[in-house]
Amino acid sequence: MLDFLGDDWTMALVGLVGGLMLGLAARLGRFCTLGAIEDLLYGGSARRMRMWILAIGLSVLGAFALMQAGLFETRASYYLSIRWMPVASVLGGLMFGYGMALAGNCGYGCIARLGGGDMRAFVIVLVLGVSAWFTLAGPLAWMRNATFLQQEVPTTDLPPGIAHWLGEITGLSVPLIGMVIGALIVLGALSSRTFATDLRALFWSGVVALAILTGWAGSYWISTTGFENLQTVSHSFSAPVGETLLYVMMGSARAPSFAVGSVTGVALGAFAGSLLKGHFRWEACEDPRELRRQIIGAAIMGVGAVLALGCTVGQGLSAFSVLAFSAPVTFAAIFAGAALGLRQLIEGFGRVA
Repeated sequence: MLDFLGDDWTMALVGLVGGLMLGLAARLGRFCTLGAIEDLLYGGSARRMRMWILAIGLSVLGAFALMQAGLFETRASYYLSIRWMPVASVLGGLMFGYGMALAGNCGYGCIARLGGGDMRAFVIVLVLGVSAWFTLAGPLAWMRNATFLQQEVPTTDLPPGIAHWLGEITGLSVPLIGMVIGALIVLGALSSRTFATDLRALFWSGVVALAILTGWAGSYWISTTGFENLQTVSHSFSAPVGETLLYVMMGSARAPSFAVGSVTGVALGAFAGSLLKGHFRWEACEDPRELRRQIIGAAIMGVGAVLALGCTVGQGLSAFSVLAFSAPVTFAAIFAGAALGLRQLIEGFGRVA
């Protein structure tokens, strides 16, 4: 395949396959971070939050099983090759969660909504992508570098991962520790008998985990057997949205990437899912105040995701799957930021915009 398509296109294909799975999960399985938080806090239902936790557990279990089989090296992931910055995780996570509540969804969810014909989501996706790159490589990059400079972890140092840290302390195998932690998370998610018998929820949680794992395994294979030394990656939907926009505008001068395939796959998967359910319909924003709030939220999300080195999927699933220190901290901060934003919107303790 590498000889026929080349490294870049093969990498984009791997992202596309996983993205299709994530798009279908969003539309057919109602897999959604903000929806899970809203259901838990205001809907009296933990079903979708348990789906998210189960997907995390399966991703952790699978990632370290791949490591044990020699099909993936967790240290090759971006999340374990960069020194952890706790303040950036907390601040970025809070910003992302709050912006997500204002915008009405995260980057992944907005792409899925776009696939269902929601043109409001199209505006949010555009603002999110531009905002992320504005912070990553644009006018705000100098400020980000001055406050939260990303530093690589030398190969001789211990990577910032929970399993690696426990392995160093106990002397046990890192893959074994990771698989045990993953299994415990899975058991925690399945502790509810009602949820454990919900085959639809279990299936789509498994599909989401499979998408994350195909990203790791596929990109690792390409990076280790290809010729272009591409980075081992899995799914995330903030800076990759900006990267996809750049490819759309300058495709003749830029090679495709995992990010381009992933974002495209989610949109196509969501489109297919909305057609299967008969839910596809064109929607627009009729209230300028609502659109203004969503644009502000998308801009905050983009900045927050870059500071936190990931979004609900990037940190909440991909980084969690390799048990990066940043993952639980960022996910908790995203939850707190989203809870604050939802409270402001639902209970109205102040104007948003």
